[in-house]
Amino acid sequence: MARRGAAALALALALAPLAVVLAALRAQGAALQAPDPHAQETWSREPYYARREPRPEPFPPPLPAGTGAGGRGPSPAEPRPPQKATKPQKAPGTHRLAPQTPPPGKNSNRKGVRTKNSEKAASDDHSIPVAHDDVREGCPPLGLETLKITDFQLHASTSKRYGLGAHRGRLNIQAGINENDFYDGAWCAGRNDLHQWIEVDARRLTKFTGVITQGRNSLWLSDWVTSYKVMVSNDSHTWVTVKNGSGDMIFEGNSEKEIPVLNELPVPMVARYIRINPQSWFDNGSICMRMEILGCPLPDPNNYYHRRNEMTTTDDLDFKHHNYKEMRQLMKVVNEMCPNITRIYNIGKSHQGLKLYAVEISDHPGEHEVGEPEFHYIAGAHGNEVLGRELMLLLMQFLCQEYLAGNARIVRLVEETRIHILPSLNPDGYEKAYEGGSELGGWSLGRWTHDGIDINNNFPDLNTLLWEAEDRQNIPRKVPNHYIAIPEWFLSENATVAVETRAVIAWMEKIPFVLGGNLQGGELVVAYPYDMVRSMWKTQEHSPTPDDHVFRWLAYSYASTHRLMTDARRRVCHTEDFQKEDGTVNGASWHTVAGSLNDFSYLHTNCFELSIYVGCDKYPHESELPEEWENNRESLIVFMEQVHRGIKGVVRDFHGKGIPNAVISVEGVNHDIRTASDGDYWRLLNPGEYVVTAKAEGFTSSTKNCMVGYDMGATHCDFTLSKTNLARIREIMEKFGKQPISLPARRLKLRGRKRRQRG
Repeated sequence: MARRGAAALALALALAPLAVVLAALRAQGAALQAPDPHAQETWSREPYYARREPRPEPFPPPLPAGTGAGGRGPSPAEPRPPQKATKPQKAPGTHRLAPQTPPPGKNSNRKGVRTKNSEKAASDDHSIPVAHDDVREGCPPLGLETLKITDFQLHASTSKRYGLGAHRGRLNIQAGINENDFYDGAWCAGRNDLHQWIEVDARRLTKFTGVITQGRNSLWLSDWVTSYKVMVSNDSHTWVTVKNGSGDMIFEGNSEKEIPVLNELPVPMVARYIRINPQSWFDNGSICMRMEILGCPLPDPNNYYHRRNEMTTTDDLDFKHHNYKEMRQLMKVVNEMCPNITRIYNIGKSHQGLKLYAVEISDHPGEHEVGEPEFHYIAGAHGNEVLGRELMLLLMQFLCQEYLAGNARIVRLVEETRIHILPSLNPDGYEKAYEGGSELGGWSLGRWTHDGIDINNNFPDLNTLLWEAEDRQNIPRKVPNHYIAIPEWFLSENATVAVETRAVIAWMEKIPFVLGGNLQGGELVVAYPYDMVRSMWKTQEHSPTPDDHVFRWLAYSYASTHRLMTDARRRVCHTEDFQKEDGTVNGASWHTVAGSLNDFSYLHTNCFELSIYVGCDKYPHESELPEEWENNRESLIVFMEQVHRGIKGVVRDFHGKGIPNAVISVEGVNHDIRTASDGDYWRLLNPGEYVVTAKAEGFTSSTKNCMVGYDMGATHCDFTLSKTNLARIREIMEKFGKQPISLPARRLKLRGRKRRQRG
């Protein structure tokens, strides 16, 4: 009996740890099944983590001794073959697209080699949590590229130096000019062996579904990982490797350094940490990689940190990516909703024949009203910088809805401003980027036009003409400080000018724009002109315009109202820290560009143009669009309102008729503007008192003191010009069919008569 009692006691003690393990599993499973009472569902579309999905098994705690990973269990699930996505969402498929290269700019649509996962793959039966494969869904990226994953969530075994640390292992991150600085183009391990790794801490249970990798961004070196393992953990100590049956699964990596490669896990895995363990790398290179992780964070009602930081929006807008056909349809819907304030038109066609559609928003669409300033937004000059395009489509929806709802601020803006929105200047490039998807296009797929031209710096270089004229001080000035003519060579058919560029130039010459913004991507900053350095051979130099103070204010008006641009705690996107100028930068002090849209607009038209870089990620996943809209919504409206800052008026003759092409000069500012066809003008100025002169050919000039206040709304400053005596004489003689007498010619004629009489 004593022996039996001892045996029973030993058996009970042996089963106790197993009971504890099973209890823990039930408790974690119940926690995951419980509904999230704090889930915020105020978006018009459900957040991805609020959708119904199968109950994943939670990641278990470390197993008791004796229950190793090699134990037999249920047969592993067959892996789902990789599929090409039909929508440009994150992780649209398991293929690779080659990035475009500069001129000739032809896109290489070569597909990458697909991941070899045809063999039987599944989790280890005792230690890998899986979600049911029959209802598998694609998860968005965690946010390495968008910086939602902070530097503190990235860790690595070793690194060559700080500039190649784990925090630089983000998809599409770009290296600095000097690649030995703090901002290099990847994570690079300190040693080349099989014990190196880089890991991400998701800070909550996450259903991981895939990994996207790139090599090192470098002009001089070729470093990338050709194969790797994937491991997950719930405590960062005990790691489980993704299996392909009985052995560890080896994922195929990159074959060059810029093409992103997606590998989907054979089955989704639930854990907090995920680790990439390189197994092979380019023969002549090192272990270097950039990456993005695809995963769906699971609801956690007990985590106040995540609930507090979730971004929501109450705007009922269409938060998705729109291809060309969908964009056109959305414009039509907005026009049908607000027919009295909207008009759809096109400014020309792309190289492939796609129309460049624009939407006008005004209380009298289709006509220029005297005294009402014209404003424009342009997006999509680089086809792969998609966020600006979608923000423009959201903006036109928002303006329509708020106008119908009677929002006083929007009603006033629409009734007092003629707004033009051109969401896609390079639709050919966008279609290429759309085909690749938001993660697999790399840094440059779709950037250029179909014929390989970068629209952003395809405009005539008028800076050089102006500066050369200013340097020739001893020669009479032939080049004005405004409305500089386009060189004849640029207008020839043989010039390397995109049809999209010519369409924009014609558009800007036709409409008297006062202020404009062109939305770009890949950074988070507002750049103002000049974009070209004045000193020869320099690549960076502060090159201010005569209106530098006005441009600084315009840039700051956008940056200061953006949710992130002026946040001192924000991490830099790639290499530049723009916080010293509050999220703004002079274009030439950043990098010189000849023939930019900003410089051309300032020197050839009345329009003050700025470049607005709206996000680190050029092509974010559509689940990020609501948050990006919230980041930029107020800024987009505030920037439009700046068109009403400064002075405005009409230049008339004594009969009350507007004088077109009259020159408006401000004392102390070496840049003039001109009146529109009806004689009205708008001059952007900061608050202060200004001496303003209006002059026109055949009229005497007129000068006034004009005060600009701090309140929103331009100061009226009208001018009435009288004709000069010579102009009056010409007008009288032309009225009676005679020409004015030229006194010098008359004297010569009389002298000729006298000579003939003497002879």
